[in-house]
Amino acid sequence: MNVLISTSSFARHSREPLDLLEARGAQYRLNAQGRKLTADEIASLLDDVDGLVAGTEPLTREVLLRAPRLRVISRCGTGLDNVDLTAAAEFGIQVRNTPDAHVDAVAELTLAALLSMLRRLTEADRSIRAGAWEKPMGHLLRGKTVGLVGLGRVGRRLVELLAPFHGTVLASDPHEDREFTTASGVEYVSLDELLERSDIVSLHLPYSAQNHHLLDADRLGRMKPGALLINCARGGLVDEAALCSVLQNGRLGGAHLDTFEREPYDGPLTGIHGVALSSHIGSYAVEGRVQMEREAVQNLLACFDDEASR
Repeated sequence: MNVLISTSSFARHSREPLDLLEARGAQYRLNAQGRKLTADEIASLLDDVDGLVAGTEPLTREVLLRAPRLRVISRCGTGLDNVDLTAAAEFGIQVRNTPDAHVDAVAELTLAALLSMLRRLTEADRSIRAGAWEKPMGHLLRGKTVGLVGLGRVGRRLVELLAPFHGTVLASDPHEDREFTTASGVEYVSLDELLERSDIVSLHLPYSAQNHHLLDADRLGRMKPGALLINCARGGLVDEAALCSVLQNGRLGGAHLDTFEREPYDGPLTGIHGVALSSHIGSYAVEGRVQMEREAVQNLLACFDDEASR
């Protein structure tokens, strides 16, 4: 069994996932670039690969056509928007993901981003580094209205983390979980109502063609004046050019983005006051990362076991 591990930071904090592969006699290669691979780079590595532990590199139809032996794609993460699922099914490639391992890490990062923006911590840090001693006045989270666009695993975990702050939580999601919202006091509303009422808007939904630029100029303009925006979900959900505009004209109070349409990001948001940027680190908590990698390998091995038992 030849296995390629294309996600860039695999086994950095624990050898356990590699030990699982070695115990099964699998031959494996790690990502030697230390970054997200391009389509051409990943395609050039797949000609003799039976199983792929994948990151977010593009696994298009063209890439998969260059992988004649590939039987399993095991995503180290939850999103599958980088995988051509139709082509994978056509070529008989099983696709798995790890939908639970990242939940605590992303929810806690979102809470950290939210609190940091409210208390303007990055501004205070930059002030001291510039030789000043400014004291930016912030706001409390207590009592605020937080709008969650998407109420899946991460969104529901964030609701739990927000509970001690005694605010109002709104949610917009086409798949309503009335049992959860009734128990937690979350109010389902339309996306437009959520944008108009929320002090903080946080995105927690997958990327798809239908969700491309879900927050475009029109919807960003519907947000409450002075509101904050957080995207620790997926790049492409926010029209970044439109976001620059509403931040520059002062309509929004700030934004934190952990994901971008093109990564690494070096665009105009880097020069806008009140914006905090992080390098797609939602799952980068040691405990969650090790669990994710372990589950990705277990999923891959389980797929091969299923094939062998048929």
